[in-house]
Amino acid sequence: MWAKRLGIGLNRLGVQPGEIVLIYTPNHIFVPVAYIGIVGNTRAFSAINPVSTVNEVVHQLKDSQAKALLVHPNMVKNAILAAEEAGLPKYRIFQFNDEYCEDFDGIRDWTAMLGSPQEAMSLQWKKLDTESTTTLATVNYSSGTTGLPKGVRISHFNLIANVVQIMTCLWPHADIARGQVVQERWLGFVPFYHAYGQMFTTLIALKLNFTVYIMKQFVFSDYLQHIQDYKISHLQVVPPILVMMIKRPETAQYNLKSVQNIFCAAAPLSSKLQSLVAQKFKVDIIQGWGMTELTCGGILQQERDDTETVGKLLPNHECKLVDDEGNEVGYDTPGEIYIRAPNVCMGYFNNKQATNDTITEDGWLRTGDIAIVDKRGCFQIVDRKKELIKVNALQVAPAELEATLLEHEDVEDAAVTGIKLLDEEWPRAYVQLRDQAKGRVIAKDIQNWIAARKAKHKHLVGGVMFVDEVPKLASGKIQRKVLREWAKRDIPVVEKELDGKKLRAKL
Repeated sequence: MWAKRLGIGLNRLGVQPGEIVLIYTPNHIFVPVAYIGIVGNTRAFSAINPVSTVNEVVHQLKDSQAKALLVHPNMVKNAILAAEEAGLPKYRIFQFNDEYCEDFDGIRDWTAMLGSPQEAMSLQWKKLDTESTTTLATVNYSSGTTGLPKGVRISHFNLIANVVQIMTCLWPHADIARGQVVQERWLGFVPFYHAYGQMFTTLIALKLNFTVYIMKQFVFSDYLQHIQDYKISHLQVVPPILVMMIKRPETAQYNLKSVQNIFCAAAPLSSKLQSLVAQKFKVDIIQGWGMTELTCGGILQQERDDTETVGKLLPNHECKLVDDEGNEVGYDTPGEIYIRAPNVCMGYFNNKQATNDTITEDGWLRTGDIAIVDKRGCFQIVDRKKELIKVNALQVAPAELEATLLEHEDVEDAAVTGIKLLDEEWPRAYVQLRDQAKGRVIAKDIQNWIAARKAKHKHLVGGVMFVDEVPKLASGKIQRKVLREWAKRDIPVVEKELDGKKLRAKL
C-alpha cells in the first residue's frame, strides 16, 4: 500500500519512467517501502551513504541526474546545499523518516506527495516481459580506480535473476514456487545504500516473507540485544562484525543461541576467523563473493567450507580465469575472474568508456579480482587487480583520495594505498610536499584536510607519511606494488603509534 502510494506521488511529481530517485538516509523501516515504490513503478532507485559530504552528494545528484531526493531530517541541511549546486529544485526534495517531519526551510515531509490509500488500491504495477532486460531498476554507485564513484545500471531482469540464483543455493530444499514457507527471522543492519542490503533485506526477505527487524544504526551492544530479544535465526554480516563477536567482551553477556546460520559477504573472510566463530557459537558460517556490477552475488558457499574458498558459481553463470596476457588459465592457476551471466549489469550510467573497459562485446564482465579455482569448482580470491581499499566492507578508491590530496596547496604529489592494522584495512597516504611546506605542514594537517572533505570511511586512519618522491613508472602511473610494500613495512610503526584502543575509536 505505502509503496503504491509513493508510486502515485512520483507520477504527480513528474518523475518519468527510467528517471532516478535518490535516497539519502540511514536505515529505517520505510527504505524498503521506497525501494519497492520506486522500482515497482518503473523509476530507478539510487542511494548514497548517509555520512557522505556535500561534495559527494553533489557528485551523485549530478552524475545520476536524479529527479527527486528523499532525505533524512538529520541530513536535510547538506541536502539543500547539494541540491542547490546540482540544480535540483526544492519542491523535489522531501524529508524521509519513519516518523512525521515538520517543514524545514521549505522541505516537506515525504507523505505530503503520496497518493491516497484509495488511489493505491486501484494502482496496478506495469508488467514487464522482454522489457525487463532493459528497464532500469537501480543505480548503485561503485568506487572505481579512476576516481569518483560510477553508477552501475541494474535492470529488473538483473535483480530477478540474482534473487532466484541466490535463493536456489541458500534454500535448495524449499519449494518456493508452490508457496512453501521458510521460517527465518533476520536483523537488518546492512546499509540499504549497498547492494548487499538491498538484495537480502529488501528483495529476498520480501520474496520469502521473512520477518526482518531493521536497525537504524549499528551499535554493537544493541545488535547483540536485538539478536537475544527477537530470537534472530539467521545473520547477514560483514567480517568486522565477526571480529567484534569474537573479541569484544560484551558478547558473553547475551544469549545468542537462536542463531542457526551466519552469511558473510562484502569483504574477505579468513578461514581462521570463520572457524573461530563457527566453533564459539556452534553455527554454520557460509560466505559469498560478488560485486555491484553483478547486481550483488556471483559465487557462494552452499555448505560450510574452511579451506579459504568463497564457494562455487551461482546457477546460470559462465566463468573463465584470464592471465595478464589475455590467455585463459586452468585449475589452481591465478587469473582474473571473467563472468557472463543474466545478473551482469547493463553497464555504467552515462559512462560508455567505463562500460566498454569493463564489459566485453560478447558479454564478459572483467571483475578485476584474481582467483584460483580447484577441481571441485571452488574459488579462492587471492588478490584484487583493482586497487580498491575495503574499509568495514565499504569501497574506497585510492584515486579519489589522491585527487583530493592534490588540491591541497602544499601537496606536490600523493599516492594512497591500504594498510592492514589489527586485521582491518585503512587508507594510508604517501605525500610529497612542496619545498616551502616542508617542516611546516605535519601529517595531522593532511589527515584533517581529507576528514573535512570525505566520508568517515575514507579518512586517512592508516596515517600519512611524507616522502621525497611518489614512486611512479616512466609513463607516470603510480607503482602500486611499491606502495603495498611500503605499507606492509610500516605496519609495526603505525600500530605502535595507534594502539588498539585508539584505532577502534576511529570506527
